[in-house]
Amino acid sequence: MEWQPDEQGLQQVLQLLKDSQSPDTATQRAVQEKLEQLNQFPDFNNYLIFVLTSLKSEDEPTRSLSGLILKNNVKAHYQNFPPAVADFIKRECLNNIGDPSPLIRATIGILITTIASKGELQTWPELLPQLCNLLNSEDYNTCEGSFGALQKICEDSSELLDSDALNRPLNIMIPKFLQFFKHCSPKIRSHAIACVNQFIIGRAQALMDNIDTFIESLFALAGDEDCEVRKNVCRALVMLLEVRIDRLIPHMHSIIQYMLQRTQDADENVALEACEFWLTLAEQPICKEALSGHLVQLIPILVNGMKYSEIDIILLKVSHHKCDPGAQNHSERCVILYDAIGTLADSVGHHLNQPEYIQKLMPPLIQKWNELKDEDKDLFPLLECLSSVATALQSGFLPYCEPVYQRCVTLVQKTLAQAMMYSQQPDQYEAPDKDFMIVALDLLSGLAEGLGGHVDQLVARSNIMTLLFQCMQDTMPEVRQSSFALLGDLTKACFPHVKPCIAEFMPILGTNLNPEFISVCNNATWAIGEICMQMGVEMQPYVALVLPHLVEIINRPNTPKTLLENTGTTSDPITIGRLGYVCPQEVAPMLQQFIRPWCTSLRNIRDNEEKDSAFRGICVMIGVNPGGVVQDFIFFCDAVASWVSPKDDLRDMFCKILHGFKDQVGEENWQQFSEQFPPILKERLSACYGV
Repeated sequence: MEWQPDEQGLQQVLQLLKDSQSPDTATQRAVQEKLEQLNQFPDFNNYLIFVLTSLKSEDEPTRSLSGLILKNNVKAHYQNFPPAVADFIKRECLNNIGDPSPLIRATIGILITTIASKGELQTWPELLPQLCNLLNSEDYNTCEGSFGALQKICEDSSELLDSDALNRPLNIMIPKFLQFFKHCSPKIRSHAIACVNQFIIGRAQALMDNIDTFIESLFALAGDEDCEVRKNVCRALVMLLEVRIDRLIPHMHSIIQYMLQRTQDADENVALEACEFWLTLAEQPICKEALSGHLVQLIPILVNGMKYSEIDIILLKVSHHKCDPGAQNHSERCVILYDAIGTLADSVGHHLNQPEYIQKLMPPLIQKWNELKDEDKDLFPLLECLSSVATALQSGFLPYCEPVYQRCVTLVQKTLAQAMMYSQQPDQYEAPDKDFMIVALDLLSGLAEGLGGHVDQLVARSNIMTLLFQCMQDTMPEVRQSSFALLGDLTKACFPHVKPCIAEFMPILGTNLNPEFISVCNNATWAIGEICMQMGVEMQPYVALVLPHLVEIINRPNTPKTLLENTGTTSDPITIGRLGYVCPQEVAPMLQQFIRPWCTSLRNIRDNEEKDSAFRGICVMIGVNPGGVVQDFIFFCDAVASWVSPKDDLRDMFCKILHGFKDQVGEENWQQFSEQFPPILKERLSACYGV
């Protein structure tokens, strides 16, 4: 017999729902007490679902409220519901998912997904098949309500839906969703894309099996008039770029043209999603090739997106004291655009150094730079963006470098002064926001890297070395991290200004060789390596300060991978190699203590200048202390074989060491030794070095 409410009980519940909408605090407190009492009676939840789904005579807010109270009960007490109550609620939900009221449909959808999230997907086997069936309903409300619930389930349980635990329902669901991309209702089309989008990043098998249909269906919706549909199409393309770029490459020209339009979309949210596309593309290896023909269009669009309209300026003024979502959204869009330009600069590098790009890019960026005050937090993304742009533009940044450089130095100086005042009189001064100093140091690094020798004049006319000495001793690890990066870049760009400070700087660098702070340690290590290459034999007095720390780091079994493999360079082994190159007599005696981990970490990186200098160092040290490499000679052979094309004189050094070892042990012993080599290593050494 189906449960029916008792009239008196129903009136009591309705009165409670009315009271709960009262603004009076005492009434609210009484409601809470009454709720706790009623929760002792399991069929109280039957009354709540009855009001939500069946009591059409009541107003919608009261019915919806009944559903939300039930949702909270499900969250808190569902495991205590008697099976009959749980079944009644589930049945009512599915029977009424097509309620004429959008508010009631949405409330029922939330209730369904809350029950499902309580581990009930497994124990409610009819849920997914029924919802999928209801999508075929002739009644729009039923179709839309079912899709709303399915979208929430897909968002909450994407991994579970792609598992054997539920018999892989996605094999039916994904093809079903794809059919609805063509539905006449924009709301349904939007739900369908949003559902499928939940399974892109996880590469759900059912989606991968239908990937071409999915992409074709997205292209068919490219010009959709509904902004929510366009937003979901953009979101799908951004995620596909990350996980299935192979399927997008044949259409890349059209996709880029589409995203150029969407980045200028009248709807702010669509434009935001489209901006993400440029960020994601910039991280892909095909970026340079894909974008080279489109930069002339893209850069003005991105720069244009950074301008505030008059209405935005009014909104920003209004929201100065109260947070306004519209203004916030624009601020967020503003880069994302900075971020997109910065990432673009990182990706295309010096190819950005073309007069037409500089003309479009720099004036609006500098205008923004001049508008923002030193204490404005909007400076952060702009400083980061300019740092990437300065590195990429190289000499193209020269006309803009002086004011940018001076302001960075001022920001560092101001922050240090404020920190000093705060430490002396914390009750009178505020603690500074050191992020201003960090981004300013990073931008100075970008200038030094981009301008190279041209930065010499700027450094000569400023007190940056004094400021750097203070920053390198800051208590905040991020400040030290950025300081050591700048020190390394200034060492490469204008060493005569750095050299007089070396005696003061080296002890600080030595104390920061602490892998507890990975990035600080990494940058300090790299800076020491750059200083070695400039100092040469004059590095001798400092070897004892740094070498023991470097050897300890390379031998730590749990050394974080970044220290031994940082963006294609390996700071620690490279610096040990460089130290040995300039001071072989001092470093070579320790060869045996680091040669094995040194070889195993450097074999994994590509040929470059840093690897070259490090290997020269190891060869010189082997010359001084050949006994130090004997036990681990196979690792040295393997590291040598990792070179694709060493310079001729380095190849000769390798040849000399390999043949020297072979001659020393004799032909027969060498044969036995080389038998241990993997075949590819044996072939490589024989072909390249004749051993």
